[in-house]
Amino acid sequence: MTQRTVDLNADCGESFGPWRMGADREILDIVTSANVACGFHAGDPDTMAETMAMAVAAGVALGAHPGYEDKQGFGRRALPMPPAAITRMVAYQIGAAQAMAALAGGALTHVKPHGALSNLASADRATADAVAAAVKAVDPSLVLLAIATTALEHAGRDAGLAVAAEIFADRAYEPDGQLMSRANPGAMVHDPALAAARVVEMVGEGVLLAHDGTRLATAVDSVCVHGDGPQAVAIARAVRDALEAAGIAIRPFAAGAGR
Repeated sequence: MTQRTVDLNADCGESFGPWRMGADREILDIVTSANVACGFHAGDPDTMAETMAMAVAAGVALGAHPGYEDKQGFGRRALPMPPAAITRMVAYQIGAAQAMAALAGGALTHVKPHGALSNLASADRATADAVAAAVKAVDPSLVLLAIATTALEHAGRDAGLAVAAEIFADRAYEPDGQLMSRANPGAMVHDPALAAARVVEMVGEGVLLAHDGTRLATAVDSVCVHGDGPQAVAIARAVRDALEAAGIAIRPFAAGAGR
């Protein structure tokens, strides 16, 4: 039976000072949840405030998007850190996001790790537990947005958090459910029509599709549409239009999604 509702999320607020990244204003007219950079891999107080204000005005749910403190590498380089330090790093960024959300007249609803932190937490249970511990300690009512079928999804559930399982519209998957490295050919999906068709199939059938045809059964609570590529807005719009044409409503994931 085809799933009837799903959330669309995008990573936003990834500019820094005068340096601009992403089409946030256009993307926020399409998605239902925004993961806002917290100042470590990208973002700053002014960018966070501006992005959250736009999201609140658009009726888009606010999330924290914590990553490694690595602006030069855009948070896509894993930094060696013990689990306790990862917990403190994530908690620090969630706190900043909560404050900026309040300043914008909204409230934080969820947390989604960024880049290398997300990738490591997806594969390594100790890192996943460290991220989940930070969310639970700061505010256990926050939803953990985790890549479907990964260690982070399991860690969040084991910690007693509400977990939303996420798939990506524009990324290829390995047979074990991990994202294919961006260094590999075919890791990114650039064709809006192809991205939309893949998403409708995954959401409708409740599966994660790997590049070799492997199908992993999963709940799909949210679909990530990136906002920082040349085809980002076109892909996001194509995905939303295709889902709605298939009879699938686009709504923010509720607290407790996927539990």
